[in-house]
Amino acid sequence: MSIAESPPLSLDRQSRRLRLDPHTPAFVQNPYAAYAHLHENARVFFWEDYGMWCLAGYEEVNGALRNRRLGRQVPAGTTLYGEPHLKAFAAVEAHSMLELKPPAHTRLRTLVNRAFVSRQVERLRPRVEALCHGLIDGFSADGEADLIPAFATPVPITIIAEMLGVPVEMGSQLLDWSHRMVAMYMHGRSQAVEESANEAAREFGDFIRSYAAKRRSEPGDDLLSLLISAHESGDRLSEDELVSSTILLLNAGHEATVHQLGNALATVLAALGKDGGDPRRFFHTPEETAATVEECLRYDPPLHMFTRYAYERVEIAEGVFLEPGEKVGLMLGAANCDPRAFDRPRIFLPGRADQKNVSFGAGIHFCIGAPLARLELQAALKVLLERLPKITLAETPLYRDTYHFHGLERLVCRW
Repeated sequence: MSIAESPPLSLDRQSRRLRLDPHTPAFVQNPYAAYAHLHENARVFFWEDYGMWCLAGYEEVNGALRNRRLGRQVPAGTTLYGEPHLKAFAAVEAHSMLELKPPAHTRLRTLVNRAFVSRQVERLRPRVEALCHGLIDGFSADGEADLIPAFATPVPITIIAEMLGVPVEMGSQLLDWSHRMVAMYMHGRSQAVEESANEAAREFGDFIRSYAAKRRSEPGDDLLSLLISAHESGDRLSEDELVSSTILLLNAGHEATVHQLGNALATVLAALGKDGGDPRRFFHTPEETAATVEECLRYDPPLHMFTRYAYERVEIAEGVFLEPGEKVGLMLGAANCDPRAFDRPRIFLPGRADQKNVSFGAGIHFCIGAPLARLELQAALKVLLERLPKITLAETPLYRDTYHFHGLERLVCRW
């Protein structure tokens, strides 16, 4: 899609006010056309549909991610999810490290981080590869499959469930809870969505509390057992922090990776469709595999917007100020295709010299699961394309209407 075919938008360049419905089908299927228009005309803009200022340029987004005057924690005096029908959801959010600032964030992250450092995660590579082979064994003879449910979904949910030590057979239930909770972050949510998310948070929390009680009497070498016993300077996780941290790790440990695995496979297959060749050529060596995954993360990431609150009056662009308590949208997907930061940004170029994507964020909230996500992507893509070297897209991939998450509804392939 060219810029001329961009989704219908209205931009007042003088006031930098944008009207763009994120549910517009053209935008859902290709937000990058709109991003190109914004890069040229308004790298900082007020998105009327969201009611907040947003940053689309790479330098602006990268700087805001590292700016300590902006943060995730709800400012003092601001009530978020305060309605009675969101009590359970609010309780989970209140103790999530994703929503906290130092020192509480530092303490929780330190306790959890030991399970996600690269050297620990690398030990999982053989398990991820074996899981991928097993899944492919189940559908390879069919000659065609929708790889979102058949492959992209079970890989990360199985691995994070095994890491935490929760029953893998509960995968479908964990997915249901997760999907209902993350629906809270979508634009234009209804009260029915809110009530469903609250119910999911309550059920999810009850499950974690009961399962943690079992783990206390029967500890293992899993992450949940580690969290239960974890302490830093004698400071253990509280029960509420344990529940919130476990839910966050389960949700974040698969939600974005499902989207990224599907997006990455669609990206690689589309590139092959243009120039032909063996799909295995992107994965000959560990270095080539890692470079290909990084370019997939840049080219079509799973998270396109992340928000921050202003903790004091702060200038986010020349003449644009946020007052304390105001939110700003950091457009990760737009930043990754900024022509000021990347050469030919809408060309898929594994191994590009200017690779510096912000798909995992930056600063103190840099994604704690990044090493795990990278390993899963590297192993899954390499195994799939080695097993099915003649794989092609059977139909045009379709994205879900779930902005700011960006992932496929279907990915039907044949081989």
